[in-house]
Amino acid sequence: MSRNLTADLAADLRNRIVEGTIQPGDKLPSENTLIGEFGVSRTVVRSALTRLQAEGLVETERGRGSFVLTPPQVGQSATPGSRPVATLEDRLHLLEFRMGVEGESAALAAKNRSERQLKAVQGSLEEFMSNSGHPAHAMKSDYGFHRAIAAATGNPYYSECLANLGQTMITMPRTRLVTGAEDYARDHFEQVTEEHRSIYAAIAEQDESAAAAAMRNHLVNSRRRLIASQRGAAS
Repeated sequence: MSRNLTADLAADLRNRIVEGTIQPGDKLPSENTLIGEFGVSRTVVRSALTRLQAEGLVETERGRGSFVLTPPQVGQSATPGSRPVATLEDRLHLLEFRMGVEGESAALAAKNRSERQLKAVQGSLEEFMSNSGHPAHAMKSDYGFHRAIAAATGNPYYSECLANLGQTMITMPRTRLVTGAEDYARDHFEQVTEEHRSIYAAIAEQDESAAAAAMRNHLVNSRRRLIASQRGAAS
């Protein structure tokens, strides 16, 4: 009986995460809230959360609660050319793909951008910088920054490509959420911010080669940070 209750609770929370009702970086309802909402025991709640941790959907921190990580892209098979992004290998492949697409996207944005489009890129950068303490909002504005660059190319295929990839193309590593890793998370955010600034500056200066190089550098570093975060999770 408890196994069924655990499976039901895990399925409900999993659906909320995958559907985006609960965003990456958001805190899950407390144990007491889930106990009251579902009428189950604390053991059932903890078992359900353990399942979600094993699936890589949540990270639980003692004294803080459980936080949502970037979910795999599931239930989106209606999008032409889409495929699940569920494993570390999938994410590394996606970053390799993005290096090619977004490197050229940044170069074209530097060449073709209008002043209005440049302001949109700048606005997304400033929004990202203002959300250092809120991982879910930072992830959303991070995605917005990359989409603003795609829009500035003047080529709708770039915008459609990033729209089809969705917000989950932006990885939410566990180190953004872990207590005791505040210094690491702060350094991580500052690194990403500086990389975004370099991309923006090259686009503003209409330097195509510098924009492509800055974007590639950002994504290479994203790959390195992702691998490092996974090693930290395994230790």
